[in-house]
Amino acid sequence: MSRHISKSKSKALYLYKKAAAVGIQKLSLSAAQLRTSATRASCTDSEEISEGEDWYASHIIQDKDLLRKSLHNSGTGLHVLDLVNRGSLEADRTLYNKLLNRCTQMGRLQQARIVHAHILTSHFKDDLPIHNTILNMYVKCGSLEDARNLFDQMPSKDLVTWTALISGYSQYDRPQDALVLFPQMLLRGLEPNQFTLSSLFKAAGAVSDDNNKHGRQLHAYCLKYGFDTNVYVGTSLVDMYARWGHMDESQLIFDSLETKNEVSWNALIAGHARKAQGEHALRLFWKMLREGFKPTHFTYSSVFTACASAGSMEQGKWVHAHMIKSGAKLVAFVGNTLLDMYAKSGSIEDARKVFDRLVRQDIVSWNSMLTGYAQHGLGQETVQRFEEMLRIGIQPNDITFLCVLTACSHAGLLDEGQYYFDLMKSYNIELQISHYVTIVDLLGRAGLLDRAAKFIREMPIEPTAAVWGALLGACRMHKNIDLGAYAAERVFELDPHDSGPHVLLSNIYASAGRLSDAARVRKLMKDCGVKKEPACSWVEIENAVHMFVANDDAHPQRVEILQMWETISGKIKDIGYVPDTSHVLFFVDQQEREVKLQYHSEKLALAFALLNTTPGSTIRIKKNIRVCGDCHSAIKYVSKVEGREIIVRDTNRFHHFRNGSCSCRDYW
Repeated sequence: MSRHISKSKSKALYLYKKAAAVGIQKLSLSAAQLRTSATRASCTDSEEISEGEDWYASHIIQDKDLLRKSLHNSGTGLHVLDLVNRGSLEADRTLYNKLLNRCTQMGRLQQARIVHAHILTSHFKDDLPIHNTILNMYVKCGSLEDARNLFDQMPSKDLVTWTALISGYSQYDRPQDALVLFPQMLLRGLEPNQFTLSSLFKAAGAVSDDNNKHGRQLHAYCLKYGFDTNVYVGTSLVDMYARWGHMDESQLIFDSLETKNEVSWNALIAGHARKAQGEHALRLFWKMLREGFKPTHFTYSSVFTACASAGSMEQGKWVHAHMIKSGAKLVAFVGNTLLDMYAKSGSIEDARKVFDRLVRQDIVSWNSMLTGYAQHGLGQETVQRFEEMLRIGIQPNDITFLCVLTACSHAGLLDEGQYYFDLMKSYNIELQISHYVTIVDLLGRAGLLDRAAKFIREMPIEPTAAVWGALLGACRMHKNIDLGAYAAERVFELDPHDSGPHVLLSNIYASAGRLSDAARVRKLMKDCGVKKEPACSWVEIENAVHMFVANDDAHPQRVEILQMWETISGKIKDIGYVPDTSHVLFFVDQQEREVKLQYHSEKLALAFALLNTTPGSTIRIKKNIRVCGDCHSAIKYVSKVEGREIIVRDTNRFHHFRNGSCSCRDYW
C-alpha cells in the first residue's frame, strides 16, 4: 500500500512539474492538498486525470482562467471561488492576491466586487494587507466610491491604506479630497513617505487656492523633515510649482536636487511647454541630452508641444529625427503632439503623414488632424475627414464638432456649418459656449449680421464676452458701426479689461472716418487701465527664432531690414499694391500713415527672412494677434514678386501665400 501511495505521489508531482514546464501558473500547495492529490491519484494507476476535474484545478490554474465565470447559475460568479466553496481549493492569501491583481490588470470591476464579497465571508475579512490590496484594486479600476467605502469600514489602517486613497484622489482629478486626508492621517500618528508626498504634491499642483497655501505648507513639511532631498519628492515639487506656472521657483528646486532623473527633467520641460515658453523648453531638452539623460515619450511629447508654441518646425524636425534614431515608438499621445506640432508650424502635409503612420488613431488623433485642417482653412477636407471618421465608427465628441464648425466658418461653408451644429444633438453632445461662438462667427463672416444677432438673442444660455466678441469682429469686417458699437458695449460689461474689443471698436470708427469716436475709445482704454497687447511676430532662421515688434529699432540688422522693405515695397507697388492706411489709427497725413504701415511686425519679420534665407525657400511667420488687412495684401504681392511661399500663422488661422494669392481667398 505504501509503495502504491508513493507511486501516486510521484504521479501527482510529475503532473505538477509538467504543467509548470509549459508555463502554467501554480497556486501554493499545502501538505493537506498534496495528501489529497496523492489519495485521488491512488484510485487508479492507469486512469488519466482530466484538466476539468477539481483535483487538477486545485493545483494548477492559469492566469487566464482566474476570472472564468461560474459553470452553474448557482455559483458565486467565478469558477475559482466555486472550487473554494466546494472545498476543492484552499483559499489563502496567495489565491486572493492573485485574483485581486488579475482584476486590477484587466480592469474588471464587477469580478473585483465578487472577490471582495467572498473575502468578507472568509477568515481574511479583517486582514489589513488584503484590505489594502482591495483598496488599491478599486483605485486602479477607477471606482473611488468603492475605495472610499472600504476605507471608511476598515477596522485598522496603515500608511499603505492612506497613501492608496490619496493617490487615487490625485490620479482621478479629486485633488481637494486628497489634500483633506493628509492632516487626518497625521492626527492618527502616521508619517508620510515619499509616495504619499508625491501624490499630495500632484494634488496640490491641480489646486489654485489662496496663494497655493496647501502646496506651500506641504513644501514646508518636506523641508522640516528632510524629504526635499528625495528625488521623487523633489521631482513632485518641481512639477507642482511648474503646474502653478511658477517656473522660477520650479527651476530653483530642480537645481537644488542632488539627484535628478528623467522624470525631473520632464516636469520642468513640460512646465515651460504649458506656458508656451518654447525656447526655454528646447534649451532644457538639449541640456538634458548633454548630461546623458535619455528622453522618454513624455519628454518628446512636451518638446513637440514647445516647438508648436514657438513655431519652430526645424527644431521640431530635429527632435522628431532624434526620436526615430532612439528607437522610440510613435505611441498615440506622442504622435498626437507631433502631428499638432507640424500642423501648427504650417506643414499640414507632414501632419497628415504622421497621422497615417500612427499605430492607433484615437479620437484625440482625429481631433488634432481636424483642428489642423480647420486652422489651415481647408474646410472641405475637414468635412471629408470628419465623414470618414464617422464611417469607420469613431465616436465624435464636443471638440470634434468644434473643429468641424471652425473649419466651416473659416471656409464660408454656411449650410454645412448649420447642419453639423444641429447634428450634435443626435450624438447627445451638450453644446458648449464655444460652439455658439463659432456659429456667430460663421454667420458673421458670411455677412449675415442680423441673423447672428438674432441667434445670440435666442441662445438658451447667457451669451459671454466671447460670443459678443465674435459679432464685434464680424461688424469690423463688414463695417457695421451701429451693431458693432452695441456688441462692443456688451463685451465691455462682461470683460472690461480685454483690450481686443476696445481696439476693434476703435478700428471700426477709424475705418469709417469717425476719428473722434476712435479717440474716445482709446481714452476709455487709458482711463480703465486697459493696455493693448503689443503686436509681435516670430520667424525661424537656421534653428533660431527671431522676434520682432511693431516699430522695432533694436534688431542688429535694423538698417538692412528697413532697406529691404523699402526695396520690396517699391516692387509690389509697381504691380498694383496700394497701402491701406485705414489700419493706421493716428491723426497724421497720408504720407506718414504709409510710413507707419512699413513698421508692422510681420513686415519686419518678412524683410528679415528675405535677407537671411535662400531664394525660393518657404518663409514661416507667426504673429500673436490677427494679421492686419494691409499686411495681408502686401504679403500677397511679395509672394508673387519674390516667387516664395509665405506662411503666416496668426491667432485665427494660417495664411498660405503663393503667387499673389492667399489660401483664405480673402475670406478671413
